[in-house]
Amino acid sequence: MDYRDYYKVLGVKRDASASEIKRAFRKLAREHHPDLKPGDSAAERRFKEVNEANEVLSDPEKRRKYDTLGANWEALSRAGATGTDPFAGFRGGGGGVRYEFRGGGDAGGFSDFFRTFFAADAAGGPASAGGGRRRGAATTDASPSFDEILAGMGLGAAGATGGGSAAGRAGATGAPRSVEAQVELTLEEAYHGTSRIVEIDGKRLEVSVPRGVQTGSRIRLKGRGGGDPEHPADLHLVARVRPHPVFTRIGPDLRRELPITLGEALLGAELPIATLKGRVLLTIPPGTQGGRTFRLKGQGMPLLKPRAGEPAAGDLLVRIRVVLPTKLSDDALATARRLVELADQPDPRASAAETTPRTSAGTQI
Repeated sequence: MDYRDYYKVLGVKRDASASEIKRAFRKLAREHHPDLKPGDSAAERRFKEVNEANEVLSDPEKRRKYDTLGANWEALSRAGATGTDPFAGFRGGGGGVRYEFRGGGDAGGFSDFFRTFFAADAAGGPASAGGGRRRGAATTDASPSFDEILAGMGLGAAGATGGGSAAGRAGATGAPRSVEAQVELTLEEAYHGTSRIVEIDGKRLEVSVPRGVQTGSRIRLKGRGGGDPEHPADLHLVARVRPHPVFTRIGPDLRRELPITLGEALLGAELPIATLKGRVLLTIPPGTQGGRTFRLKGQGMPLLKPRAGEPAAGDLLVRIRVVLPTKLSDDALATARRLVELADQPDPRASAAETTPRTSAGTQI
């Protein structure tokens, strides 16, 4: 299979720092995110490539493996063709974590190159509906360490001839301390709480995701990461909440826009509005201007760990957008002219800055 240059995918140099890799990933992920380009298969494919490259280059251990073996890819492939598996050290037994997400469809996965190169890290295959993905498998005594694999091939930790690092071997064969996984959620799931089925060492475990998590929230499940029964690893779930088409999250608060008619803005109305908790009635006073924002207390996101005296949830901020009627009939236009005459509205631009004569023409945007 073709060698994948992850540095080229992210557009960074091979000696790029962690912060440079992070910036490049964020820029490309925003540019090619499927939510911004629905139905664009090329953008979706590019988004998967960018995520895969970041999966390797943002992890110091994966990056070390990749940098060490990348230049020897063709030779290692030929070694595999003769019956010797040069990647056996990456296909560890035990400590494997696989996720099942309730729902259908595959939100993306790793390439064949990644699976071969980091088979233990991709154990169980890509997650389904949520797109969650394991970020690293613990190494057990049954699996040779990376340094041991290199030593058996006559390579040291840096790719030079040598016996490898004794400290590295000792650390790799020691008891696993933690297993980390990313859990992708909808905003509704983050609001109400949800659960995921995790498979650890062949055992299915249902884990609860509490209400109020946000992107970056970490949920620690002590001793639930498998591995040595006497020293089981901790399982850390790292949350990622997908963007929502209606609500924008700002900390504990939510924002949304509410379009209203000209009549509702002029005369006022009581309008049903959807929140993540359910529908509520919002009172629109007569003469409401476009851009006005209403704050609905307690209709935002629940706090994951509220402090004493704090509200249990944030607020919902509703911004009004007035939608004017179009294609008025002759009678409607005549009525509108009469209304404008009767309303006797002051000039809203009547300020010192706005009344100063200008010679340049404005541009409609």
